[in-house]
Amino acid sequence: MFISYHFIAFLLLLFVLYYLIPKKGQWVLLLIANFLFYFSAGTYYPLFLLATSFTVWLAGIMMERRDQQWEAYNAQIKAGDIPKPTREEKKKKKAAVNAKKKRVMLCCLLFNLGILAVLKYTNFVIDNVNVLASAMGKKELPYVNLLLPLGISFYTFQAVAYLLDVYWNKAKAQRNFLKFTLFVSFFPQLIQGPISRYNDLSETLYAPHSFDWKTVRFGLERILWGYFKKLVIADRISVAVVMLMGDPEYYTGAYVLIGMLFYAVQLYADFTGGIDITIGIAQVLGVHVEENFIRPFFSKNIAEYWRRWHITMGTWFRDYVFYPMSISKPLKKVTTATKKKFGMAGARRVAVYISTMVTWFATGIWHGAAWHFVVWGLVNGVIILASEECAPLYAKFHKKFPKLVSTWGYRAFQVLRTFLMMCCIRLFDTYASVRGAAKQFVHMFTRFDLSAVTKQEMIDLGLSVQDYVILMLGVLLMFLVSMYGRNGSVREKIAKKPYVIRYGIFVLLFFAILLCGNYGIGFDAQQFIYNQF
Repeated sequence: MFISYHFIAFLLLLFVLYYLIPKKGQWVLLLIANFLFYFSAGTYYPLFLLATSFTVWLAGIMMERRDQQWEAYNAQIKAGDIPKPTREEKKKKKAAVNAKKKRVMLCCLLFNLGILAVLKYTNFVIDNVNVLASAMGKKELPYVNLLLPLGISFYTFQAVAYLLDVYWNKAKAQRNFLKFTLFVSFFPQLIQGPISRYNDLSETLYAPHSFDWKTVRFGLERILWGYFKKLVIADRISVAVVMLMGDPEYYTGAYVLIGMLFYAVQLYADFTGGIDITIGIAQVLGVHVEENFIRPFFSKNIAEYWRRWHITMGTWFRDYVFYPMSISKPLKKVTTATKKKFGMAGARRVAVYISTMVTWFATGIWHGAAWHFVVWGLVNGVIILASEECAPLYAKFHKKFPKLVSTWGYRAFQVLRTFLMMCCIRLFDTYASVRGAAKQFVHMFTRFDLSAVTKQEMIDLGLSVQDYVILMLGVLLMFLVSMYGRNGSVREKIAKKPYVIRYGIFVLLFFAILLCGNYGIGFDAQQFIYNQF
Protein backbone atom coordinates (compact mmCIF):
# COMPACT_ATOMS: atom_id res chain seq x y z
CA MET A 1 0.00 0.00 0.00
CA PHE A 2 2.91 2.35 0.69
CA ILE A 3 3.99 2.23 -2.95
CA SER A 4 0.69 3.10 -4.63
CA TYR A 5 -0.04 6.46 -6.21
CA HIS A 6 -3.17 6.69 -4.08
CA PHE A 7 -1.15 6.36 -0.91
CA ILE A 8 1.28 9.10 -1.95
CA ALA A 9 -1.66 11.41 -2.73
CA PHE A 10 -3.19 10.48 0.64
CA LEU A 11 0.09 11.37 2.37
CA LEU A 12 0.49 14.72 0.65
CA LEU A 13 -3.07 15.74 1.53
CA LEU A 14 -2.57 14.62 5.14
CA PHE A 15 0.71 16.52 5.50
CA VAL A 16 -0.88 19.74 4.23
CA LEU A 17 -4.03 19.47 6.37
CA TYR A 18 -2.04 18.45 9.45
CA TYR A 19 -0.25 21.79 9.63
CA LEU A 20 -3.18 23.90 8.45
CA ILE A 21 -5.75 22.86 11.05
CA PRO A 22 -5.62 24.01 14.71
CA LYS A 23 -2.95 22.08 16.64
CA LYS A 24 -5.43 20.66 19.15
CA GLY A 25 -7.15 18.81 16.30
CA GLN A 26 -4.03 17.18 14.85
CA TRP A 27 -4.41 13.93 16.77
CA VAL A 28 -8.06 13.71 15.68
CA LEU A 29 -7.02 14.13 12.04
CA LEU A 30 -4.48 11.34 12.51
CA LEU A 31 -7.18 9.05 13.93
CA ILE A 32 -9.42 9.74 10.93
CA ALA A 33 -6.48 9.13 8.58
CA ASN A 34 -5.77 5.81 10.34
CA PHE A 35 -9.27 4.50 9.69
CA LEU A 36 -9.40 5.77 6.13
CA PHE A 37 -6.12 3.95 5.49
CA TYR A 38 -7.24 0.75 7.20
CA PHE A 39 -10.71 0.81 5.65
CA SER A 40 -9.12 1.07 2.19
CA ALA A 41 -7.19 -2.15 2.92
CA GLY A 42 -10.33 -4.11 3.83
CA THR A 43 -13.92 -3.19 4.58
CA TYR A 44 -14.17 -5.25 7.78
CA TYR A 45 -10.59 -4.75 9.02
CA PRO A 46 -11.46 -1.77 11.28
CA LEU A 47 -13.91 -3.94 13.25
CA PHE A 48 -11.10 -6.22 14.44
CA LEU A 49 -8.88 -3.25 15.26
CA LEU A 50 -11.68 -1.60 17.22
CA ALA A 51 -12.36 -4.83 19.13
CA THR A 52 -8.73 -4.97 20.22
CA SER A 53 -8.61 -1.26 21.03
CA PHE A 54 -11.79 -1.30 23.11
CA THR A 55 -11.06 -4.43 25.14
CA VAL A 56 -7.47 -3.43 25.95
CA TRP A 57 -8.47 0.16 26.74
CA LEU A 58 -11.25 -1.04 29.08
CA ALA A 59 -8.97 -3.60 30.73
CA GLY A 60 -6.33 -0.93 31.34
CA ILE A 61 -8.85 1.30 33.13
CA MET A 62 -10.25 -1.62 35.17
CA MET A 63 -6.75 -2.69 36.29
CA GLU A 64 -5.82 0.85 37.26
CA ARG A 65 -9.02 1.13 39.29
CA ARG A 66 -7.94 -1.92 41.28
CA ASP A 67 -4.68 -0.13 42.11
CA GLN A 68 -6.60 3.00 43.05
CA GLN A 69 -8.84 0.96 45.37
CA TRP A 70 -5.75 -0.38 47.10
CA GLU A 71 -4.28 3.11 47.44
CA ALA A 72 -7.61 4.40 48.81
CA TYR A 73 -7.68 1.53 51.31
CA ASN A 74 -4.21 2.44 52.57
CA ALA A 75 -5.15 6.13 52.73
CA GLN A 76 -8.17 5.28 54.89
CA ILE A 77 -5.97 3.29 57.25
CA LYS A 78 -3.47 6.16 57.48
CA ALA A 79 -6.24 8.69 58.13
CA GLY A 80 -7.80 6.48 60.79
CA ASP A 81 -11.09 6.20 58.92
CA ILE A 82 -11.05 2.42 59.30
CA PRO A 83 -9.49 0.17 61.97
CA LYS A 84 -5.85 -0.71 61.37
CA PRO A 85 -5.80 -4.27 59.95
CA THR A 86 -3.39 -6.99 61.00
CA ARG A 87 -0.55 -7.93 58.68
CA GLU A 88 -2.44 -11.06 57.60
CA GLU A 89 -5.63 -9.09 56.88
CA LYS A 90 -3.70 -6.55 54.82
CA LYS A 91 -1.88 -9.29 52.96
CA LYS A 92 -5.19 -11.02 52.22
CA LYS A 93 -6.72 -7.75 50.99
CA LYS A 94 -3.73 -7.11 48.70
CA ALA A 95 -3.94 -10.66 47.30
CA ALA A 96 -7.64 -10.18 46.54
CA VAL A 97 -6.97 -6.90 44.70
CA ASN A 98 -4.12 -8.47 42.72
CA ALA A 99 -6.24 -11.50 41.87
CA LYS A 100 -8.98 -9.29 40.39
CA LYS A 101 -6.41 -7.27 38.47
CA LYS A 102 -4.78 -10.44 37.13
CA ARG A 103 -8.16 -11.87 36.13
CA VAL A 104 -8.91 -8.77 34.04
CA MET A 105 -5.48 -8.93 32.40
CA LEU A 106 -5.72 -12.64 31.56
CA CYS A 107 -9.25 -12.37 30.12
CA CYS A 108 -8.20 -9.49 27.87
CA LEU A 109 -4.93 -11.18 26.92
CA LEU A 110 -6.62 -14.46 26.01
CA PHE A 111 -9.35 -12.67 24.05
CA ASN A 112 -6.94 -10.71 21.86
CA LEU A 113 -4.33 -13.42 21.41
CA GLY A 114 -7.25 -15.76 20.76
CA ILE A 115 -8.43 -13.57 17.87
CA LEU A 116 -4.91 -13.61 16.44
CA ALA A 117 -4.57 -17.37 16.93
CA VAL A 118 -7.93 -18.25 15.37
CA LEU A 119 -7.53 -16.03 12.32
CA LYS A 120 -3.89 -16.83 11.68
CA TYR A 121 -3.40 -20.42 12.82
CA THR A 122 -6.72 -22.30 12.39
CA ASN A 123 -5.78 -23.75 9.00
CA PHE A 124 -2.29 -24.57 10.29
CA VAL A 125 -3.84 -26.65 13.08
CA ILE A 126 -6.29 -28.27 10.64
CA ASP A 127 -3.40 -29.09 8.31
CA ASN A 128 -1.52 -30.91 11.08
CA VAL A 129 -4.65 -32.71 12.28
CA ASN A 130 -5.29 -33.86 8.71
CA VAL A 131 -1.79 -35.31 8.47
CA LEU A 132 -2.55 -37.46 11.50
CA ALA A 133 -6.04 -38.27 10.22
CA SER A 134 -4.63 -39.37 6.86
CA ALA A 135 -2.04 -41.60 8.56
CA MET A 136 -4.78 -43.21 10.66
CA GLY A 137 -7.19 -43.55 7.75
CA LYS A 138 -9.66 -41.11 9.27
CA LYS A 139 -11.73 -38.44 7.54
CA GLU A 140 -9.88 -35.15 7.04
CA LEU A 141 -11.24 -31.82 8.25
CA PRO A 142 -12.17 -29.13 5.71
CA TYR A 143 -10.16 -25.91 5.67
CA VAL A 144 -11.85 -22.65 6.60
CA ASN A 145 -11.64 -19.35 4.77
CA LEU A 146 -11.00 -16.76 7.49
CA LEU A 147 -10.31 -13.07 7.12
CA LEU A 148 -6.78 -12.04 8.15
CA PRO A 149 -6.71 -8.28 8.82
CA LEU A 150 -3.69 -6.32 7.62
CA GLY A 151 -0.95 -6.06 10.25
CA ILE A 152 -2.94 -7.92 12.92
CA SER A 153 0.21 -9.33 14.53
CA PHE A 154 1.75 -5.87 14.83
CA TYR A 155 -1.20 -4.01 16.32
CA THR A 156 -2.10 -6.95 18.59
CA PHE A 157 1.44 -7.10 19.99
CA GLN A 158 1.48 -3.34 20.47
CA ALA A 159 -1.82 -3.48 22.37
CA VAL A 160 -0.68 -6.47 24.44
CA ALA A 161 2.52 -4.64 25.41
CA TYR A 162 0.38 -1.75 26.70
CA LEU A 163 -1.89 -4.17 28.58
CA LEU A 164 1.03 -5.81 30.38
CA ASP A 165 2.78 -2.51 31.05
CA VAL A 166 -0.35 -1.21 32.79
CA TYR A 167 -0.66 -4.51 34.68
CA TRP A 168 2.97 -4.21 35.86
CA ASN A 169 2.47 -0.50 36.65
CA LYS A 170 5.03 0.52 34.05
CA ALA A 171 2.48 2.70 32.22
CA LYS A 172 -0.55 4.75 33.20
CA ALA A 173 -3.86 3.77 31.63
CA GLN A 174 -5.07 6.09 28.86
CA ARG A 175 -8.53 7.32 29.82
CA ASN A 176 -9.48 8.67 26.40
CA PHE A 177 -10.65 5.79 24.20
CA LEU A 178 -10.11 7.69 20.95
CA LYS A 179 -6.55 8.58 21.91
CA PHE A 180 -5.83 4.98 22.82
CA THR A 181 -7.28 3.83 19.51
CA LEU A 182 -4.95 6.27 17.77
CA PHE A 183 -2.00 4.58 19.55
CA VAL A 184 -3.07 1.10 18.41
CA SER A 185 -4.00 2.14 14.87
CA PHE A 186 -1.21 4.62 13.96
CA PHE A 187 -1.25 3.86 10.23
CA PRO A 188 2.47 4.07 9.28
CA GLN A 189 3.19 1.19 11.71
CA LEU A 190 0.27 -1.06 10.75
CA ILE A 191 1.97 -2.72 7.78
CA GLN A 192 5.28 -3.87 9.29
CA GLY A 193 5.98 -2.11 12.55
CA PRO A 194 7.96 -1.00 14.46
CA ILE A 195 6.10 -2.36 17.50
CA SER A 196 5.99 0.75 19.67
CA ARG A 197 5.63 0.95 23.45
CA TYR A 198 2.93 3.24 24.78
CA ASN A 199 5.25 5.31 26.99
CA ASP A 200 7.51 6.01 24.01
CA LEU A 201 4.98 6.72 21.26
CA SER A 202 2.45 8.65 23.34
CA GLU A 203 4.98 11.38 24.19
CA THR A 204 4.79 12.82 20.67
CA LEU A 205 1.68 11.16 19.22
CA TYR A 206 -0.83 13.31 21.13
CA ALA A 207 1.27 16.47 21.36
CA PRO A 208 0.54 19.51 19.16
CA HIS A 209 3.16 20.11 16.49
CA SER A 210 4.16 23.32 14.75
CA PHE A 211 5.60 23.21 11.25
CA ASP A 212 9.38 22.90 11.37
CA TRP A 213 11.11 22.78 8.00
CA LYS A 214 14.13 20.82 9.21
CA THR A 215 11.96 18.11 10.79
CA VAL A 216 9.70 17.88 7.73
CA ARG A 217 12.68 17.86 5.37
CA PHE A 218 14.43 15.10 7.32
CA GLY A 219 11.20 13.07 7.26
CA LEU A 220 10.79 13.48 3.51
CA GLU A 221 14.43 12.52 2.96
CA ARG A 222 13.93 9.35 5.01
CA ILE A 223 10.81 8.50 2.99
CA LEU A 224 12.73 9.02 -0.26
CA TRP A 225 15.53 6.71 0.91
CA GLY A 226 12.95 4.06 1.81
CA TYR A 227 11.34 4.23 -1.63
CA PHE A 228 14.76 3.92 -3.25
CA LYS A 229 15.53 0.72 -1.34
CA LYS A 230 12.07 -0.73 -1.99
CA LEU A 231 11.48 0.20 -5.64
CA VAL A 232 14.98 0.23 -7.07
CA ILE A 233 16.53 -2.71 -5.19
CA ALA A 234 14.00 -4.96 -3.42
CA ASP A 235 11.33 -5.13 -6.13
CA ARG A 236 13.95 -5.50 -8.87
CA ILE A 237 15.82 -8.43 -7.30
CA SER A 238 12.57 -10.10 -6.16
CA VAL A 239 12.01 -11.33 -9.74
CA ALA A 240 15.17 -13.44 -9.54
CA VAL A 241 14.43 -14.60 -5.98
CA VAL A 242 11.01 -15.92 -7.03
CA MET A 243 12.61 -17.86 -9.89
CA LEU A 244 15.39 -19.32 -7.72
CA MET A 245 13.16 -20.34 -4.84
CA GLY A 246 10.21 -21.39 -6.98
CA ASP A 247 12.04 -24.16 -8.86
CA PRO A 248 14.35 -25.91 -6.35
CA GLU A 249 14.78 -28.94 -8.57
CA TYR A 250 16.42 -26.90 -11.31
CA TYR A 251 18.05 -24.13 -9.27
CA THR A 252 20.17 -26.15 -6.87
CA GLY A 253 23.84 -26.36 -5.93
CA ALA A 254 25.56 -23.01 -6.54
CA TYR A 255 22.18 -21.41 -7.22
CA VAL A 256 21.16 -22.02 -3.60
CA LEU A 257 24.05 -19.80 -2.52
CA ILE A 258 23.08 -17.17 -5.09
CA GLY A 259 19.44 -17.41 -4.03
CA MET A 260 20.13 -16.92 -0.34
CA LEU A 261 22.42 -13.95 -1.06
CA PHE A 262 19.81 -12.40 -3.35
CA TYR A 263 17.11 -12.96 -0.74
CA ALA A 264 19.26 -11.31 1.94
CA VAL A 265 19.49 -8.22 -0.26
CA GLN A 266 15.77 -8.29 -1.05
CA LEU A 267 14.68 -8.76 2.56
CA TYR A 268 17.00 -6.06 3.90
CA ALA A 269 16.08 -3.51 1.21
CA ASP A 270 12.37 -4.36 1.47
CA PHE A 271 12.06 -4.38 5.25
CA THR A 272 14.37 -1.48 6.07
CA GLY A 273 12.91 0.46 3.14
CA GLY A 274 9.44 0.08 4.61
CA ILE A 275 10.67 1.08 8.06
CA ASP A 276 12.39 4.13 6.56
CA ILE A 277 9.07 5.17 5.01
CA THR A 278 7.27 4.58 8.32
CA ILE A 279 9.76 6.57 10.39
CA GLY A 280 9.87 9.30 7.73
CA ILE A 281 6.07 9.70 7.66
CA ALA A 282 5.98 9.87 11.45
CA GLN A 283 8.79 12.44 11.48
CA VAL A 284 6.99 14.71 9.00
CA LEU A 285 4.04 14.58 11.43
CA GLY A 286 6.32 15.37 14.38
CA VAL A 287 5.90 11.88 15.86
CA HIS A 288 8.91 9.93 17.11
CA VAL A 289 9.02 6.24 16.21
CA GLU A 290 11.81 3.96 17.45
CA GLU A 291 14.49 2.72 15.08
CA ASN A 292 14.07 -0.91 14.05
CA PHE A 293 17.45 -1.59 12.43
CA ILE A 294 21.00 -0.58 13.33
CA ARG A 295 23.32 -1.94 10.60
CA PRO A 296 22.52 -5.63 11.29
CA PHE A 297 24.88 -6.97 8.62
CA PHE A 298 27.82 -5.56 10.60
CA SER A 299 27.06 -7.93 13.52
CA LYS A 300 29.84 -10.22 14.78
CA ASN A 301 27.50 -12.95 16.11
CA ILE A 302 23.85 -13.96 15.87
CA ALA A 303 22.88 -12.61 19.31
CA GLU A 304 24.24 -9.21 18.23
CA TYR A 305 22.46 -9.55 14.90
CA TRP A 306 19.12 -9.87 16.68
CA ARG A 307 19.89 -6.80 18.76
CA ARG A 308 20.27 -4.90 15.49
CA TRP A 309 17.57 -6.52 13.27
CA HIS A 310 13.85 -5.92 13.83
CA ILE A 311 14.79 -4.49 17.21
CA THR A 312 11.27 -3.79 18.47
CA MET A 313 10.15 -7.36 17.76
CA GLY A 314 13.18 -8.82 19.54
CA THR A 315 12.73 -6.62 22.60
CA TRP A 316 8.98 -7.43 22.63
CA PHE A 317 9.65 -11.18 22.86
CA ARG A 318 12.41 -10.56 25.40
CA ASP A 319 10.29 -8.38 27.70
CA TYR A 320 6.90 -10.08 27.36
CA VAL A 321 7.83 -13.74 26.78
CA PHE A 322 11.40 -14.55 27.86
CA TYR A 323 11.66 -12.54 31.10
CA PRO A 324 8.17 -13.36 32.46
CA MET A 325 8.64 -17.04 31.66
CA SER A 326 12.13 -17.26 33.14
CA ILE A 327 10.85 -16.04 36.55
CA SER A 328 7.51 -17.88 36.41
CA LYS A 329 6.49 -20.43 39.05
CA PRO A 330 6.75 -23.44 36.67
CA LEU A 331 10.32 -22.49 35.77
CA LYS A 332 11.19 -21.97 39.45
CA LYS A 333 9.92 -25.51 40.10
CA VAL A 334 12.11 -26.81 37.26
CA THR A 335 15.11 -24.99 38.76
CA THR A 336 14.41 -26.52 42.17
CA ALA A 337 13.92 -30.02 40.70
CA THR A 338 17.12 -29.93 38.67
CA LYS A 339 19.27 -28.24 41.33
CA LYS A 340 20.22 -31.51 43.05
CA LYS A 341 21.30 -33.17 39.83
CA PHE A 342 23.02 -30.32 38.00
CA GLY A 343 23.79 -27.82 40.78
CA MET A 344 22.48 -24.26 40.92
CA ALA A 345 24.45 -23.12 37.85
CA GLY A 346 23.20 -26.08 35.80
CA ALA A 347 19.62 -25.66 37.04
CA ARG A 348 19.63 -22.01 36.01
CA ARG A 349 20.93 -23.03 32.60
CA VAL A 350 18.02 -25.42 32.16
CA ALA A 351 15.56 -22.62 32.94
CA VAL A 352 17.32 -20.31 30.47
CA TYR A 353 17.34 -23.03 27.79
CA ILE A 354 13.61 -23.64 28.17
CA SER A 355 12.75 -19.92 28.18
CA THR A 356 14.99 -19.27 25.18
CA MET A 357 13.59 -22.10 23.07
CA VAL A 358 9.97 -21.25 23.91
CA THR A 359 10.67 -17.63 23.00
CA TRP A 360 12.20 -18.60 19.67
CA PHE A 361 9.38 -21.06 18.98
CA ALA A 362 6.94 -18.17 19.49
CA THR A 363 9.08 -15.91 17.29
CA GLY A 364 9.07 -18.51 14.53
CA ILE A 365 5.34 -19.18 14.60
CA TRP A 366 4.69 -15.41 14.71
CA HIS A 367 6.52 -15.07 11.40
CA GLY A 368 4.25 -17.58 9.69
CA ALA A 369 1.79 -20.43 10.26
CA ALA A 370 4.07 -23.18 8.93
CA TRP A 371 6.62 -25.60 10.36
CA HIS A 372 9.50 -24.18 8.35
CA PHE A 373 9.05 -20.88 10.21
CA VAL A 374 9.01 -22.75 13.52
CA VAL A 375 12.25 -24.55 12.62
CA TRP A 376 13.74 -21.23 11.50
CA GLY A 377 13.04 -19.82 14.96
CA LEU A 378 14.30 -22.88 16.84
CA VAL A 379 17.56 -22.98 14.84
CA ASN A 380 18.19 -19.36 15.82
CA GLY A 381 17.62 -20.28 19.47
CA VAL A 382 19.91 -23.32 19.33
CA ILE A 383 22.78 -21.37 17.75
CA ILE A 384 22.44 -18.51 20.26
CA LEU A 385 22.53 -20.99 23.18
CA ALA A 386 25.47 -22.84 21.65
CA SER A 387 27.33 -19.55 21.28
CA GLU A 388 26.66 -18.74 24.93
CA GLU A 389 28.07 -22.11 25.97
CA CYS A 390 31.15 -21.55 23.82
CA ALA A 391 31.73 -18.04 25.23
CA PRO A 392 34.49 -19.23 27.64
CA LEU A 393 36.33 -20.85 24.70
CA TYR A 394 36.05 -17.65 22.68
CA ALA A 395 37.38 -15.69 25.66
CA LYS A 396 40.40 -18.00 25.95
CA PHE A 397 41.09 -17.69 22.22
CA HIS A 398 40.86 -13.90 22.36
CA LYS A 399 43.18 -13.82 25.37
CA LYS A 400 45.72 -16.09 23.68
CA PHE A 401 45.72 -14.19 20.37
CA PRO A 402 45.00 -10.55 21.30
CA LYS A 403 46.80 -9.13 18.27
CA LEU A 404 44.84 -11.32 15.86
CA VAL A 405 41.39 -10.53 17.27
CA SER A 406 42.09 -6.79 17.22
CA THR A 407 42.77 -6.72 13.46
CA TRP A 408 40.18 -5.54 10.94
CA GLY A 409 40.61 -8.84 9.08
CA TYR A 410 39.40 -10.88 12.07
CA ARG A 411 36.47 -8.52 12.63
CA ALA A 412 35.61 -8.81 8.93
CA PHE A 413 35.73 -12.61 9.30
CA GLN A 414 33.28 -12.44 12.23
CA VAL A 415 30.92 -10.21 10.25
CA LEU A 416 31.07 -12.43 7.14
CA ARG A 417 30.61 -15.58 9.23
CA THR A 418 27.50 -14.14 10.92
CA PHE A 419 26.06 -12.92 7.63
CA LEU A 420 26.47 -16.33 5.97
CA MET A 421 25.08 -18.16 8.98
CA MET A 422 21.99 -15.97 8.95
CA CYS A 423 21.62 -16.52 5.20
CA CYS A 424 21.75 -20.29 5.74
CA ILE A 425 19.20 -20.17 8.57
CA ARG A 426 16.98 -18.03 6.35
CA LEU A 427 16.68 -20.93 3.91
CA PHE A 428 13.93 -22.17 6.24
CA ASP A 429 12.21 -18.85 5.60
CA THR A 430 12.49 -18.94 1.82
CA TYR A 431 11.61 -22.54 0.98
CA ALA A 432 8.09 -23.82 1.57
CA SER A 433 9.04 -26.85 3.68
CA VAL A 434 11.58 -27.94 6.27
CA ARG A 435 12.62 -30.88 4.11
CA GLY A 436 13.04 -28.67 1.05
CA ALA A 437 15.20 -26.15 2.94
CA ALA A 438 17.39 -28.87 4.48
CA LYS A 439 17.74 -30.59 1.11
CA GLN A 440 18.82 -27.38 -0.62
CA PHE A 441 21.31 -26.62 2.17
CA VAL A 442 22.97 -30.02 1.61
CA HIS A 443 22.90 -29.60 -2.18
CA MET A 444 24.66 -26.26 -1.83
CA PHE A 445 27.75 -28.29 -0.86
CA THR A 446 27.25 -31.64 -2.60
CA ARG A 447 26.16 -30.23 -5.98
CA PHE A 448 28.11 -26.98 -6.00
CA ASP A 449 29.20 -26.24 -9.56
CA LEU A 450 30.13 -22.70 -10.52
CA SER A 451 30.40 -23.65 -14.18
CA ALA A 452 26.59 -24.09 -14.17
CA VAL A 453 26.20 -20.40 -13.39
CA THR A 454 26.39 -18.91 -16.86
CA LYS A 455 25.55 -15.45 -18.11
CA GLN A 456 22.52 -16.77 -19.97
CA GLU A 457 21.24 -18.62 -16.89
CA MET A 458 21.52 -15.44 -14.83
CA ILE A 459 19.65 -13.49 -17.54
CA ASP A 460 16.99 -16.21 -17.54
CA LEU A 461 16.23 -15.31 -13.94
CA GLY A 462 14.36 -12.31 -15.34
CA LEU A 463 17.04 -9.67 -14.89
CA SER A 464 18.91 -7.93 -17.69
CA VAL A 465 22.54 -6.81 -17.59
CA GLN A 466 21.24 -3.31 -16.90
CA ASP A 467 19.26 -4.65 -13.91
CA TYR A 468 22.37 -6.29 -12.46
CA VAL A 469 24.34 -3.06 -12.84
CA ILE A 470 21.59 -1.08 -11.09
CA LEU A 471 21.45 -3.68 -8.30
CA MET A 472 25.21 -3.62 -7.76
CA LEU A 473 25.24 0.17 -7.61
CA GLY A 474 22.21 0.16 -5.29
CA VAL A 475 23.76 -2.37 -2.90
CA LEU A 476 27.03 -0.42 -2.94
CA LEU A 477 25.13 2.76 -2.09
CA MET A 478 23.35 1.05 0.84
CA PHE A 479 26.71 -0.19 2.11
CA LEU A 480 28.31 3.25 1.85
CA VAL A 481 25.37 4.92 3.61
CA SER A 482 25.61 2.35 6.43
CA MET A 483 29.33 3.00 6.79
CA TYR A 484 28.79 6.77 6.68
CA GLY A 485 26.15 6.53 9.41
CA ARG A 486 28.25 4.64 11.94
CA ASN A 487 29.28 7.81 13.77
CA GLY A 488 26.07 9.81 13.59
CA SER A 489 22.98 10.64 11.55
CA VAL A 490 23.58 10.63 7.80
CA ARG A 491 20.96 13.33 7.30
CA GLU A 492 22.55 15.55 9.95
CA LYS A 493 25.91 15.18 8.21
CA ILE A 494 24.41 15.97 4.80
CA ALA A 495 22.58 18.98 6.28
CA LYS A 496 25.97 20.53 7.11
CA LYS A 497 27.10 20.36 3.49
CA PRO A 498 26.78 23.32 1.09
CA TYR A 499 23.30 24.03 -0.24
CA VAL A 500 24.03 22.64 -3.73
CA ILE A 501 25.40 19.35 -2.40
CA ARG A 502 22.71 19.05 0.25
CA TYR A 503 19.78 19.27 -2.13
CA GLY A 504 21.62 17.81 -5.11
CA ILE A 505 21.98 14.46 -3.36
CA PHE A 506 18.23 14.08 -2.85
CA VAL A 507 17.35 15.38 -6.29
CA LEU A 508 19.61 12.65 -7.71
CA LEU A 509 17.98 10.09 -5.42
CA PHE A 510 14.53 11.19 -6.57
CA PHE A 511 15.48 10.85 -10.24
CA ALA A 512 17.11 7.48 -9.54
CA ILE A 513 13.75 6.25 -8.22
CA LEU A 514 11.92 7.85 -11.11
CA LEU A 515 14.20 6.33 -13.77
CA CYS A 516 15.19 3.01 -12.18
CA GLY A 517 12.31 2.15 -9.86
CA ASN A 518 10.00 -0.75 -10.60
CA TYR A 519 6.58 0.88 -10.81
CA GLY A 520 4.02 2.19 -13.26
CA ILE A 521 1.19 0.86 -15.42
CA GLY A 522 1.37 -2.88 -15.89
CA PHE A 523 3.80 -3.37 -13.03
CA ASP A 524 2.63 -5.78 -10.36
CA ALA A 525 3.99 -3.95 -7.32
CA GLN A 526 5.44 -6.26 -4.69
CA GLN A 527 3.84 -5.79 -1.31
CA PHE A 528 6.25 -5.52 1.59
CA ILE A 529 7.40 -8.95 2.74
CA TYR A 530 6.30 -8.33 6.35
CA ASN A 531 2.75 -7.41 5.28
CA GLN A 532 1.76 -11.04 5.88
CA PHE A 533 2.43 -10.74 9.60
